[in-house]
Amino acid sequence: MKIALIGYGKMGKAIEEIALAKGHEIILKIDASNAQDFTKENVQKANVAIEFTGPHSAYENISKCIEWGVPVVSGSTGWLENWEKVKTLCEQKEGCLIYASNYSIGVNLFFEINKQVAALIEPYEQYDVSMTETHHTEKKDAPSGTAISLAEQILAQISRKNKWVNTASANSNDLVITSERIDPAPGTHTVSYQSPIDSIEITHTAHTRKGFASGALLAAEFANQKKGIFTMKDVLGL
Repeated sequence: MKIALIGYGKMGKAIEEIALAKGHEIILKIDASNAQDFTKENVQKANVAIEFTGPHSAYENISKCIEWGVPVVSGSTGWLENWEKVKTLCEQKEGCLIYASNYSIGVNLFFEINKQVAALIEPYEQYDVSMTETHHTEKKDAPSGTAISLAEQILAQISRKNKWVNTASANSNDLVITSERIDPAPGTHTVSYQSPIDSIEITHTAHTRKGFASGALLAAEFANQKKGIFTMKDVLGL
C-alpha cells in the first residue's frame, strides 16, 4: 500500500516506522518545511493519506484529500466545528474518511468500558463524575480530543450532567475536565466517580506512541479502496 503522510511530526514518524516494517511504502511526507509538495498530483499517487497535523490546518488538509479522491485517515483534533462540512463533502465526492480522536486499540476498548460504567452509575446520584487528562507540553489543544469523546459518552448516559467544562466549576451539572501538560507524557485519561463513602476510577495510560500509530495504520489498511465515513468502531468491529 502506498501511503501519504500529511504531518511528519512524532506521530508521522511513528506511523512511518510501523508501516515500513509491514511492507508498506511511504511515497509522500509533508510537514511545514515542504508544504508546497502537498499537491493533487503528489497525493493522488497514494492509496491512502494519513493526516496528523494541528487544529488550524486539519480541515483544509482533509478536504483536499477528499476533493482529490484519496481515502484519508485523520487523527488531528480541535477542528470538529467543521465536521458537518467535511461530512457533506465526503458524501458528495463519494470519498472515504476515517476520523478518530484516538487510534489506540486500547483507548477504543476504554471508550466502550467508559460507556458501560457511566450507564451503571446513572441511577446512583450520590456519585459525582469528573475527568483528568495528562499529555506532553507540545500538545496544542486542551482538553484532548480523547477527553472530549469520553466526556460526550458520559453526558449521553448521565442525565444530571449537562455539559463538560475545562475549568473548575461550582455547578454540579458541569462535568469538569482537568487538563495537565507535563513531559514526558504520551497520554493518560482518568474518569473518577466520587461518593461520600467510596470512589471508582477507570484509567487508560499510553506508554508510547506506538499504540496510536499501529491503530492509525490499521485504519489506513481498512480505508484502502473503501467509500464512506468510518470510525475505529468499524475498523475494530466493536
